[in-house]
Amino acid sequence: MNLATVTVTYNPDLTLLDAQLRQLPADALRVVVDNASAPDLREPLRALCEAHGAVFIANAENLGLATGLNIGARKALELAPDLAYLLLLDQDTEPGPDGVQSLVKAYENVLERGDPPGCAGPRMVDAHTGLQHGFHCMTRWRWRRRFPPATQTEPVRLANLNGSGTLIPAHVYRQLGGLDDALFIDHVDTEWSFRVLAAGYALYGMPQVGFIHRMGEASVRFWLFGWRVWPSRSPQRHFFLFRNAVILMRRNYVPAVWKAWAVAKLLVTFAVHALTDPRRKEQCQAMLRGLREGLESKAIR
Repeated sequence: MNLATVTVTYNPDLTLLDAQLRQLPADALRVVVDNASAPDLREPLRALCEAHGAVFIANAENLGLATGLNIGARKALELAPDLAYLLLLDQDTEPGPDGVQSLVKAYENVLERGDPPGCAGPRMVDAHTGLQHGFHCMTRWRWRRRFPPATQTEPVRLANLNGSGTLIPAHVYRQLGGLDDALFIDHVDTEWSFRVLAAGYALYGMPQVGFIHRMGEASVRFWLFGWRVWPSRSPQRHFFLFRNAVILMRRNYVPAVWKAWAVAKLLVTFAVHALTDPRRKEQCQAMLRGLREGLESKAIR
């Protein structure tokens, strides 16, 4: 048993979670951490996990994505101290029947050819639109997304990994101390990625491995020099998105290019919702509260 998967749930769609658990390798240690889902979901969720042989951990309250993943990862490492890899998953990500094995194999091919160790992630395909989310890459002056074809077997060196689908060598997780609990949700993966890079490791995107993924409550397809995906988020999610972006802007290991890109993206996000969102007042209030709390936060490293 050299791989453990960790899935954090909060009021999950049990059909999607069932599909995910069916697609995970049978010989993997599977851990599901529930962040206090609605009472009527808890027992069906527990029964589903037990039917798949997954370790189920029920939190008494919603502790956030980062803490949930850390709880699951530490339980996996406690149960199987010799684990080689941890795979982090959202509750509605579907890796496909051989997706996890393909991701591990692609990463091990990177190591065999002598490239630096680090973390890896698949090509994420939006379930609502069928479009790629793209790989985040960075040059000295530019932050951009790349959209390599699914036929490409050459890994892409990345500046940031999507949290769901992140393959982490166990020794890297132990060395860096896990994810940042203070962030709760949103930009948890961004902060982790920058900390991995700052520690001298690499990040790899594997275009030939595709996971189906869902971002936000829904996704909108739009054209901007190519088809793009815009996730629809609740005001609460926008609060965390803005708060955590500001927190990361105040950390010295976060690249200046990302900080500039993040400022531009926050401005666009605020403008889009202020002008077009039926809940514009609630959305704008949440974003502004996130900005204020991010500036006031003491969660600075």
